[in-house]
Amino acid sequence: MIQALKGVRHLTSSTMKQAVSELSVPVPWGEIRGKVWGPGHGHPVLCLHGWADNCGSFNTLIPLLPKECRFVAVDLPGHGRSSHRPPGILPIFASYLMDVRRVIDALQWSRFSIIGHSMGDALYPDMVDALVLLDSYGFFPTDVKEIPGLMRQGLDELIQFEKKKEEKKERVYTYEKAVERLLAGNQSLSEQSAKILLERGLVEVEGGFVFSRDFRINLKNVARTTMEQCWEIQPRMQASVLVILAENGLEKTFAEPKRKQFTSALLQAYRDRNHTVVTVPGDHHVHLNKPEVVAPFVSDFLQTRVLSSAGPVPTSKL
Repeated sequence: MIQALKGVRHLTSSTMKQAVSELSVPVPWGEIRGKVWGPGHGHPVLCLHGWADNCGSFNTLIPLLPKECRFVAVDLPGHGRSSHRPPGILPIFASYLMDVRRVIDALQWSRFSIIGHSMGDALYPDMVDALVLLDSYGFFPTDVKEIPGLMRQGLDELIQFEKKKEEKKERVYTYEKAVERLLAGNQSLSEQSAKILLERGLVEVEGGFVFSRDFRINLKNVARTTMEQCWEIQPRMQASVLVILAENGLEKTFAEPKRKQFTSALLQAYRDRNHTVVTVPGDHHVHLNKPEVVAPFVSDFLQTRVLSSAGPVPTSKL
């Protein structure tokens, strides 16, 4: 590894298409890992993967996007090659926001774009200039009446998880069985996409492979956002927003019927504020399975909303 920015390491490997660097940012419990594409002087773009994925989620999309950008995709803690949080901690959304803040601070970025799903723009509106939401609404509101029960369920699940972890040994898979398991739990993944995610999602051990993810991410999320909070936060977003929905994606596959009234209202609010909402054929992982469907929208958005009006970008010290 090569020491670059204070506390940030990267190792560059050369590919036929594009140079890719491995990123490591130290955090109090270990490190946050990731991948970097593009020139050091390129416009900074932070790429945030979805639940239970890793930064390999962007492997097929980024090579199709503008070469004038510097793309940094991270494995959020408990995903991919990043360290798991300390024992006894339940992953919550605010913790991931803090992780993103740590990465941005280490990269010394003062202004950047985001591809993925995040409320970072609302909390740091002076830092984010463009936001691309891939089959996401940016918010996942919950009926306020359901929150107490969901919080209790999440806390109970953590206690039970800790008890079982002491008793159970980590399951070891053959590579083929690991692919089967990932596909069984993620029906929106193609087999090739599953294998891409498993490049960072498996660790080789004696007798086979184990999943690298922290299985606490499967526990019920106790940090919930009400629709009232969404209405308070969404107007604070100063960045240009592009929402790319998949026809057979999040709303159809994952959203509970009672939440559809919330999501429809959120999408209309984006339109009312002159943001862009488009729908493409595909499922929740369309950006990984069929990046050629998504790339033209993202590329045009970055070119028109960011690159065409951007001034000179300081060369990255990475």
